[in-house]
Amino acid sequence: MQRDRDTDASNTHCGGLNGDSVHRMSGIRVAIDASPLLFRSAGVKTYVHHWTQSLRDQAGANHVTLFPMLDFGGRFDHERSVAGAVGTISRLALLYGAGLAPIPLLDWFTSGCDIFHASHLIQTAPRKARLTTTLYDMTCWLMPENHSPANVKSSLRVADTLYRPAAAIIAISESARTDALRLLNLAPEKIHVIYPGVAAEYFRATHENGKQAALRYGISKPYALYVGTVEPRKNLKTLLDAWEGLPADARGAYDLVVAGAWGWGDDAILRRLKAGDGGVRYLGYVAEADLPALTAGAEVFVYPSLYEGFGLPLAQAMAAGVASITANVSSMPEVAGEAALLVDPRSPAELQAALRQLLESESLRCDLGERGRKRAQRFTWEDCARQSWGVFEQVAG
Repeated sequence: MQRDRDTDASNTHCGGLNGDSVHRMSGIRVAIDASPLLFRSAGVKTYVHHWTQSLRDQAGANHVTLFPMLDFGGRFDHERSVAGAVGTISRLALLYGAGLAPIPLLDWFTSGCDIFHASHLIQTAPRKARLTTTLYDMTCWLMPENHSPANVKSSLRVADTLYRPAAAIIAISESARTDALRLLNLAPEKIHVIYPGVAAEYFRATHENGKQAALRYGISKPYALYVGTVEPRKNLKTLLDAWEGLPADARGAYDLVVAGAWGWGDDAILRRLKAGDGGVRYLGYVAEADLPALTAGAEVFVYPSLYEGFGLPLAQAMAAGVASITANVSSMPEVAGEAALLVDPRSPAELQAALRQLLESESLRCDLGERGRKRAQRFTWEDCARQSWGVFEQVAG
């Protein structure tokens, strides 16, 4: 019964208790800005969904609530809001009002909270609760040419509104932390590296399940797989060039399956994907429920991104036991360790050679698959939530 009462309490705002009585009666109270769940998104939305669920599960005597007035049972879909049409409109009004209204809406929402964990959508942080946030990557600083001007402007603003005033920052990799320290001159002691997790479904997925999932998408041949939004940073042009350079017998024996919604960028890439030449199969957006099996069914996973704060699709493929190829830059070597082939993402020749090496060697695929599954065991949402509560407890004093 106590657990039920705690869960109910976590679905309301923190108001009504002062900080001292909160600690005496019910542990730490944390308000999480979960507004990314209202938007079309991939990696950040996946993180917020699983992280907030795990924070609640690991809360113990602590309490967690979601802003703007969200609960933990919303439908999870990368392409749609978790709140439905009407609920989304009202919550977006609250989100934008919190940044523009002359009255301090977030101060009201976080009344009695110890900590407010802000997303990058927050423009004005509350004045009483201590501020924390998550650092996903520094790509808008390092390669602004691979982002829209609006995204770059928004990210640069976050440095002053969130990163610098925050009492603590959770960085999703050591690579992201190092980049932030170098570029923003932040205090090192306030940035804590806590890896995201991989959903349990990826560890349970099997190659046989994957074959069945592939058939539902009309894929009958063995396949190499890419998963992720199609945008310039993901480097699909180099992948397509490398694939087209493979010998005809390799492209005849395997498909290259690209799973991911179109984001933005060069329309020529989208045309090449949709043309389907040389065994390229573009699935577009694949529902989250189908991804574990579709991933496990691949012979090879290939992820040649130019920059990642963590690279969750890579960790998911490793958890599913799929031999992987990824880039030798940013966080990807940190995530892969010795459980994947690393290549220069700007070299079609290196990527092509790695593809040939794996497609032609079943023993190497099995070896990397086993090593990947073992390494991915260090990435769990339970560990992520436990360590995050440790940071919150430190901030709350």
